[in-house]
Amino acid sequence: MSNASSARQWYFGWNIVAAAATLTLLTVGLRMGIGPFFLPMIKSLGFSRSLLSGIIAIGMLFYGLAMPLAGYLVARIGTRSVLLLGTSIVVASAIWTVNAHTPMNFFLAFGVFLSIGLAFVSPVALTPILSRWFVRQRGMALFFLSTGSMAGIAVVTPLFTWSIGMFGWQSTLMGYAAVFALIAIPTTVFVVRENAPENADLPPSRQSVTTSGASSATSRAAAPSLKLREALVTRPFWKITLGLFACGYSMNLLGTHGVPMLIDHGFDATTSSLGIGLIGLVAIFSTLILGRISDILPRKHILSTIYFVRGLGFLGLLIAGTQWQLYTVAAVGGIVWAGSVALSSAILADVYGVRLVGVLYGTSYVGHQVGGMISSWLGGWGYETFGTHWLAFGSAAFFLFVAGGVALILPRQGYCLPARQAAIA
Repeated sequence: MSNASSARQWYFGWNIVAAAATLTLLTVGLRMGIGPFFLPMIKSLGFSRSLLSGIIAIGMLFYGLAMPLAGYLVARIGTRSVLLLGTSIVVASAIWTVNAHTPMNFFLAFGVFLSIGLAFVSPVALTPILSRWFVRQRGMALFFLSTGSMAGIAVVTPLFTWSIGMFGWQSTLMGYAAVFALIAIPTTVFVVRENAPENADLPPSRQSVTTSGASSATSRAAAPSLKLREALVTRPFWKITLGLFACGYSMNLLGTHGVPMLIDHGFDATTSSLGIGLIGLVAIFSTLILGRISDILPRKHILSTIYFVRGLGFLGLLIAGTQWQLYTVAAVGGIVWAGSVALSSAILADVYGVRLVGVLYGTSYVGHQVGGMISSWLGGWGYETFGTHWLAFGSAAFFLFVAGGVALILPRQGYCLPARQAAIA
């Protein structure tokens, strides 16, 4: 009897969460784990730092621009089809990359198509299906998806460093593509299920009130609110976008140039990759803690603190001279490494309502990738031109401090244009 009861208690949606987190680990692990590939690629291909940085920078932009396309295709052809398409593109692009020897070929393979393939298997493609399978525990399910992202940084970066040292970057990339396919294809075919139960994860005691709850939600959605074009010109939206720009600028700079910067500062490759990986490892646990406190304390204060402490972390990485200093800075930085994207989307929902949060978040996330594109290029060009990483990493700290200050003046809840205040009130 107890065994049957336990079987009934297990909700299949958690299998989908585990699958989504694993796929996110793999996609974000490569997207944010380019650092170990950087110097070996330069040596093997004969590219300059500026050229490779430019290719990676444009790849960041394509990764961001492909996300709305992935979301559109999920709505049209389903999650499974998009995941399988993305997996095929990733594998084909990896094969093309290791056989590309000219800058244009490498740009198309590694910069453009690999980025598009990874975007098709990114959290953007996985969030809709999790939202259908979870109502009562939707927040927890989506935070596990973020945990997969952090695990990608913690696990894949050191693993790439070890593999590249043992087998070279070409074999490492091909091995990654093989593992990706072996995990993604069976997971997509046997675990991912498009149709969720009618009441999702609601317990039987709450299923009877879903109809009245839906009616209440409909009434709230029908209340006067901002239109999309009006929301896009409001100050809170652009403040959030500025913060995401700083977030993307800093995260992609660290993912691309963190390991090379630490090697240039005298650390060996293993220590450098472990230092960067430690940030993601700590962030795995801090993500769940931040998710809980964000429902207790004002979200804008938490977001501001994240940006300020992360800015200090970038300065700390620049001046770290010993292993214990590096690991201390990485551990502290890891506490605030996660959460800025999740908090930004939550604040958008608080300010503009759930009706607009999807499209506003997707639009503001372009700022995240523009920031990543600029910093990925600047990290290589700045070092090559001036012989120092202070330009790129110092500017990242500056943007994070600005974002932290701007977050403090975000409204806590609700926004309307002055001309519409009376109608909305």
